[in-house]
Amino acid sequence: MKFTIKKNILLDNLTNTIKAISTKNVIPILNGIKFELNEKGLELTASDSELTIKTFIDKKEIDNIEKEGIVIIQSKYILDIIRKMPSDSINFELVDNARIKIYTDNNQYNLNCLDYREYPNVKLEENKDPIIIKGDLLKSIINQTVFAISNQELRPLLTGLNIKITGDILECIATDSYRLSKKTIKISTPVVSDINIVIPGKNIIELEKILNDDEDVEIHIFNNKILFKYKNIIFQSNLLSGTYPNTSNLIPTEFEITSTVNLNDFYDAIDRASLLTQGKDKNIVIMKIENNDMTINSYASEIGKVEEKLIVNSTDNASINISFSSKYMLEALKVFKSENVDILLNNDVKPIIIKSKEDDSLFELILPIKTY
Repeated sequence: MKFTIKKNILLDNLTNTIKAISTKNVIPILNGIKFELNEKGLELTASDSELTIKTFIDKKEIDNIEKEGIVIIQSKYILDIIRKMPSDSINFELVDNARIKIYTDNNQYNLNCLDYREYPNVKLEENKDPIIIKGDLLKSIINQTVFAISNQELRPLLTGLNIKITGDILECIATDSYRLSKKTIKISTPVVSDINIVIPGKNIIELEKILNDDEDVEIHIFNNKILFKYKNIIFQSNLLSGTYPNTSNLIPTEFEITSTVNLNDFYDAIDRASLLTQGKDKNIVIMKIENNDMTINSYASEIGKVEEKLIVNSTDNASINISFSSKYMLEALKVFKSENVDILLNNDVKPIIIKSKEDDSLFELILPIKTY
């Protein structure tokens, strides 16, 4: 193998590919990135057996191809090496099938390589009728829901993002059993068979980092894996096995109190009130609504208390005193883009629902916390 390539082209593709490398890899070969140079161009592949990312650089984007070949380069240093190379053009040359020489006119690195014959053959399959979603829309869907997944391995399914598709309606759901985030969109082509899958949260977060514009994303779904095809990138993730809990019965359909509040004012009031709760397990703040008056307060015995007042537009005779996690509320409010949000309530033990009149495709649910 011997070729020359522009630094920025390789760096962009390497940055995306290396997201599949896990620090917990116990198989040494999976700590490497596969460089495969052929007559079509350069393929970069990384995998941790649960997530595989492949990027392709067309030969037109490679300055010079002198000799084709395959090599596994250890990932630990390669990204920093390429990033810190002083030249805009970088040369690669495989020496004795055991070392890769990475060099410019004024510097060079010699890295020991891994045996490419030991690298697993990962099948990257596609189906005939993929689901098509714009990249910026998919990025938004992930951003608006994934923060609510659980980080507790005791309930593995809750560490993933639930995707349900019925006809032309796609629902994306995340919950850690204390809060729930749900986004609903309409897709262009209806599916023939209903889909109900769970994608590992850590993998879908890496996909979100890759998406950066409105280019189409092809989604290919199989029994135990899902493949996303975006530009020159193939992103394949295993699915979590099992059936995601039915969350529809957690969501109230009727509400006794609706209070409309300015999103920024509400967020800032909770943010300030939460200052005294930092370091506490549940970051509890208390919200009191009396007609069109809202009070947000928090109390820490060793520090003191804080009170914030807001004017809201509430249903007649609204009266409630309810406690919740300020952390969960702030994270939920961040995903809304509207000027105002509706806070939907029943009593101090029923879920709090946050919605926007401007975008009924998104809603957030937070369970209250008993303080008595």
